[in-house]
Amino acid sequence: MLKVYDWIQVHKNRIPDKLAMIDWHSSRKFTYSEMNERVARLAGFMRHDLKVEKGDRIAVLGFNSSDIFEIQFACFRLGAIFVPLNIRLAVPELEFMINDLEANVLFHGPEFKEAALKLKGQCNIDYLVEFNGEGKAGEFEDSIARAERINEMVEQSLEETCTILYTSGTTGRPKGACITHASVLFNAINTTTFGRISQDSGCLCLLPMFHVSGLNIFGNPVFHIGGTNVVVRNIVPSLLLNLINDQNLNISHFIAVPTIYQFMAACPEFEDTDFSRVVMATVGGAPAPESLLSTYFAKSVSLCNAYGMTETGPAVLAPDRDDAMKKIGSVGRPVIHVDIKLMSKDGKEVPAGETGEIWVKGPAVISEYWNRPEANKTDFTDGWLHTGDAAYCDAEGDYYIVDRWKDMYISGGENVYPAEVENVISMMPEVMMVAVLGVPDEKWGETGVAFIVLKENCSLDQEKVKQHCLENLAKYKVPSKVYFVPELPLNATGKIVKIEMKKAEWLDQYMS
Repeated sequence: MLKVYDWIQVHKNRIPDKLAMIDWHSSRKFTYSEMNERVARLAGFMRHDLKVEKGDRIAVLGFNSSDIFEIQFACFRLGAIFVPLNIRLAVPELEFMINDLEANVLFHGPEFKEAALKLKGQCNIDYLVEFNGEGKAGEFEDSIARAERINEMVEQSLEETCTILYTSGTTGRPKGACITHASVLFNAINTTTFGRISQDSGCLCLLPMFHVSGLNIFGNPVFHIGGTNVVVRNIVPSLLLNLINDQNLNISHFIAVPTIYQFMAACPEFEDTDFSRVVMATVGGAPAPESLLSTYFAKSVSLCNAYGMTETGPAVLAPDRDDAMKKIGSVGRPVIHVDIKLMSKDGKEVPAGETGEIWVKGPAVISEYWNRPEANKTDFTDGWLHTGDAAYCDAEGDYYIVDRWKDMYISGGENVYPAEVENVISMMPEVMMVAVLGVPDEKWGETGVAFIVLKENCSLDQEKVKQHCLENLAKYKVPSKVYFVPELPLNATGKIVKIEMKKAEWLDQYMS
């Protein structure tokens, strides 16, 4: 059994006075010695007061905060499973996840107290713990101050699950990706290699920490090597530029979706921002357009379009920083500890230049979903994960993402699966049939459009459908437009044929 090591405690012993993280919202700073002290006491509180045991699932709901990293490492120390939840989800969505997890502890920010109380009443939650993200007196800080330290990590192997991250499900229900210690470790190694991370690195943690990239590109890899993380609560483009410009912070690494880079470039501060300390600026969530790449390249910043997903750590494909502008549209080559192949629909590997579905294998790739035996059968073959994304590889070994084989679309950097939205709309008694498509949108990249066939003698309007969706889904999943149509194209078995719907002649009937 390959054991798990406690990164924070190791750095406490080797570089105790090195700055581990800065919580920009609260102006708090922690050395590795101070961070280890807080993690040790938090672990003690969780063990003795919250009765947390190895394997327990610990849910977290809150804005970005250094507190969340402390909860993560306290879970790791206890052998518990860390589960950060999407703060943009509606209570019914969160209720499903917490019941799926059978989690009995929920840490939450003060902004989510009402939601937490509802969840406690609807789920079997024994303990609610509020962290204020400010370092002010309250249950979280008081508990850390008085708790006995737990300094030793519970014995566990790299193959054990340490984190569960929920992804939107293609069947309409989200799936919990079981992230192992091996996944976190090897992603750190993969990311450190292509990202050129060192103990001198400073990571700007700006993406939500309930996203795999918010945790693992580049936050946890920076902790692994002993660098410094700067945690940002709210994504304010001018603030991000000011932080990058602050030479005392030495921001060298960050990842953002194209929309954030576009908003930053539109700020007056962009012109005078000094990007000379930036080693790796990565684009995730969706491809960056060539015009945006050129805007940053003019500032001597090579934006690196990378590819990955929750189930893969996430790092899978990334270009070398110096090559990012040489092949516009490419997502580079496989990172160091990853195997990749492109497969046809009949399960055969395709040759270079031809499009196939990306299959991924490696120590950072998950081997199962939580409580999803059917998905575990269909989504994996001999350890290979079927990503559902299509790509081709050129003669030089660089990969290009062509399309998503599944129906998922990306709106403002957030993955949306139409089946989940369709399930919610289908709850309305007037609806006989519904199909949701992702269509291009200038602001969000893509947005959802719903096509509804009503039951006979029933009526419904667009605003009522949107309101119903708002009550049951995160806002970014709510369709921007709703069209009422007499029929949808069906195949012989009665299944909706979306490929027909996506044709211009079909869409023009209703959207023109």
